[in-house]
Amino acid sequence: MTIQLYCFGESGNAYKAALALELSGLDWEPVKVDFFGGQTRQPDYREQINNMGEAPVMIDGDLRLTQSGVIQDYVAEKSGKFGGRDATERREILRWVLWDNHKLSSVAGMTRFLMNFLPEDKRPAEVIGFNQGRLKAAYAVLNDHLDSRDWIVGDDLTNADLSCCGYLYYPEPFGFDRSDWPHIDAWLTRLSETPGWKAPYDLMPGSPADRA
Repeated sequence: MTIQLYCFGESGNAYKAALALELSGLDWEPVKVDFFGGQTRQPDYREQINNMGEAPVMIDGDLRLTQSGVIQDYVAEKSGKFGGRDATERREILRWVLWDNHKLSSVAGMTRFLMNFLPEDKRPAEVIGFNQGRLKAAYAVLNDHLDSRDWIVGDDLTNADLSCCGYLYYPEPFGFDRSDWPHIDAWLTRLSETPGWKAPYDLMPGSPADRA
């Protein structure tokens, strides 16, 4: 049975789940969520798809999962990939997934939204500046960790990498310049050279160009 992933191209959190599915080799298909049209705020979406009103949502037969980290964990369990080689690596992967959700992706996603998807006259400059300061601190942590390392955990690509990269391939400006962070830059290049890798707008339906 084909796994369905409710997602949309602009979502870095959806990209984490979609990229895990794509690189895992599992049979899956994207189902477009019209986030900017308000679909996730509609009662039928909350009742039938996700009561949290969010994407991504993964459906595999009778199983329905939400939250990108949970979906990535399921993909690792089902495919045997990205989950680490032992309990120590699995805990370290979880540590980085939680760090990413709290320190990196949550701030990057909000900053990118405020800078690119709000009307120019409604973009809060002080909030954006504050968030960019927080992001620089997160980039420094990740960049330092990747010094002399190919991957975030262990010797192979894991969900730690697939989580932390979620927003870093997007073309819209939000205060991230790869050239400022050489170890992150090398890591993103390495990840994008993995067979099967696709950029967010090539992997999932929906992009800003569709609304232009």
